[in-house]
Parts: sequence; C-alpha cells; structure tokens
Amino acid sequence: MKKLLLLGDIVGASGRRCAVRYIRENPHDFVVVNGENSAGGIGITPRVADQLLDAGVDVITSGNHVWAHREIYPYLDSCGGRLLRPENCPPGNPGTGFVTRRSGGVSVMVLNLQGRVFMPGSDCPFRAADRILSGGCADIVIVDFHAEATSEKIALGRYLDGRATVVAGTHTHVQTADASILPGGTAYITDLGMCGSSSGVIGVNFSEVRERFLTGRPVRLSVSEGDDRVCGLSVTLGPDMKPSSVETVNARI
Repeated sequence: MKKLLLLGDIVGASGRRCAVRYIRENPHDFVVVNGENSAGGIGITPRVADQLLDAGVDVITSGNHVWAHREIYPYLDSCGGRLLRPENCPPGNPGTGFVTRRSGGVSVMVLNLQGRVFMPGSDCPFRAADRILSGGCADIVIVDFHAEATSEKIALGRYLDGRATVVAGTHTHVQTADASILPGGTAYITDLGMCGSSSGVIGVNFSEVRERFLTGRPVRLSVSEGDDRVCGLSVTLGPDMKPSSVETVNARI
C-alpha cells in the first residue's frame, strides 16, 4: 500500500465520466470518492454506485443528499459497506457509516461523518469518531467529513490528528488550499472540491442559480456541462503506513 486517492463530490454524469477517467489513468492502491450528488446532481442510485465501484472505486462516501433516491435505501444495507452514509445519522437509518476492507495486505477503514453547523440534524461527529476509533480499528483510517463550516472541519482534523491517516472535508464543492500533514501525522484538507463541470456554479447551471438569487423563488436546478474538472487529494504513504506527502488533485479532463 503506497498511494491513496480521495476525490471530492461527484456531480452528475459529467462528474462520473471525468472521475472514472482520472481513476483509470492515475492508478492508486485505494480509492475513495464522495458520490452523494452523482445521480443527476443530487443523491445516488444503485446503478450509479455499481458503475463507480466497477470503475475501480473501493468505497463511496456520501452526506446529507444520500437519501434523495429511495431505491438506494435497501442498497445501503446490501452493499457490504461499499457505499457509506454518515455514521452520525440518527439511529434507525439503513446502512452503515464505516467499513474496514483489506487491500495490499493491510486493513483500511473508511469512516463517513457529517457536520452539524448549517447542516441537517445529526449526532455529534466528534463523539461518533471516538466511538468508532476507540478499538484500534485498522492500519489505515480514512475519514470523509461532510460538512459546511470550515471551522468545524479544521477542528475535527485537529481532534483526530494522530488517530486517522487522512481527514478530508467534502460538501462545499470548492477545493481549499490547505492540504498538509498535521503535527500528529494525519494528512488533512478542509475540502476536496468536486468532480464535474466547472462552467456553472458548484456543478449546476449558472442561469438557474442566477434566477434563484435574483427572484428568491425556488428554481429547479440542473447539472451544468463543459469544462470538466477532477478535484481531490493524493496521499503517499511511507513504510510505516503514515502519510509522507500530500498532493492536491485539480485536473481539467
């Protein structure tokens, strides 16, 4: 196990196309993508999840939009943790928020959490992380923190420094310029960005967003097309399975 790839929110068909192409052209040992907007710009379906997994994705994470398509509910229970929903969702929801898989002779845990600031109600992500990570868990721990507020993401990164291999924020669709290795050895970035068209506004058509802002009325949004870009983070691991370097991915496809 030498290299990890984490890709930001995949938005619609254009996001799927460019993410799949990047994964195939840039091999990594373990690949995690956030797929919560990969079906038509909101939510994910079983067909789309299978398409991403068949393309070489090891685990798909999500966030508050994972519930947009009801057909995904039984899939969350049957996919063996290949598609995660946030672990700190209220009790009684289908699926799981973490999974441990073996790859290249090592164990890799992926933990999906959701923030609480400016986000739908959920349990405390900090305490959820404590609960899951308290058992020593895996050789490599990857955390996708799907959250709005940069302060909350940075706080969780610091909180898990030395306990997680990687803490990566998702949700805003805008890649941040703070990829680093924290003092305790955890690779960190506040937001991975998004995969999809950069010609609109965070993946959707500008004209529709403009109308919503100018009128204040609800407007149906559709996925933009053109100027496709892949954003994420590539993490190189040393012999001790700790990050030795990080590199942001921001590639026009």
